[in-house]
Amino acid sequence: SFAQQPYYNDIDLTKRGLELRDELADKVIRTHVNLLSYTPGIWEALKTTDIDPKNPDKVLLIYGFEAGTDQNTNNDRNRDKNQNGGGNGDWNREHIYPKSLGKPNLGTEGPGADAHQLRASDVKWNAKRANRKFAAGTGNSGTVGTNWYPGDEWKGDVARILLYMYLHYGDRCLPSNVVVGEANAIDPNMIDLLLRWNAEDSVSAVEDQRNTYLGSDAKYAQGNRNPFIDDPYLATAIWGGPAAEDRWGIFLNSKRNQFQVEINTKSDDLVKIKSLKEIDQITVYDMKGQLVERYKKRNKINTEFYTAGVYFLAVKTGNKVKLVKIKVK
Repeated sequence: SFAQQPYYNDIDLTKRGLELRDELADKVIRTHVNLLSYTPGIWEALKTTDIDPKNPDKVLLIYGFEAGTDQNTNNDRNRDKNQNGGGNGDWNREHIYPKSLGKPNLGTEGPGADAHQLRASDVKWNAKRANRKFAAGTGNSGTVGTNWYPGDEWKGDVARILLYMYLHYGDRCLPSNVVVGEANAIDPNMIDLLLRWNAEDSVSAVEDQRNTYLGSDAKYAQGNRNPFIDDPYLATAIWGGPAAEDRWGIFLNSKRNQFQVEINTKSDDLVKIKSLKEIDQITVYDMKGQLVERYKKRNKINTEFYTAGVYFLAVKTGNKVKLVKIKVK
């Protein structure tokens, strides 16, 4: 696993659901201190962020899938980093969240010039994607009916970018306006397909490279990071869905995080929590991930006034958290 970035030291990672979403959103917005210009800022940023980790003379082209050995250059995976522009054979700036699908139009400032969502792309392949919504598919990138599949290699990149855009810009960049699929049970603005892509396609070297540069104080950086690249499991902690990779090793899918917690619900309303280590905090969330109650230095909670249903308890001891489920009748 990767070490947790100091960037998140002021985030309460025991939170879940929309409470965690809102705290991460505040962090991402506060630390976005350098607003890049669309020209030349984004061009210059992409010549650093999107460099092919295996070839420093070229940039990786999102949606690309061919090594450049066939006669069709539009589907290439990489291209000379200085061959940017608007002509055939050039690469240009692809808005993963299309400008026209923002509410209102994203333009070329603010969300329309956020380098976390702009990727190097072949001019013609970018035009073929146009402002098509993303949809489920398999194999290489291309149209799926009137929609667009980003390709097996890129679907995780796309998911994590769209999760970031929603986190940062809220209602202006709703996933539901740019992705075709089932609405999320916790947050109807979220589409479950993105959570699936985030879990199925792990973080790539170029994603890490982009995040490291854009989160720095370099001339063409922004100062903020994409949390879902740093640890994809953050999306699972907020919106549920299939368990994504826990790169920090601090959540449920980490052996380092396991400690015994026993729940005793034999009495009518009193839930007792038994742990080998002293319990620092118990946080109770409902099925929608909304905070119900928080207890400090306690090993029991009273559910007498809870509405019947399922609840999640985040039991914290030191820097470790165990999530357990209880049912209130």
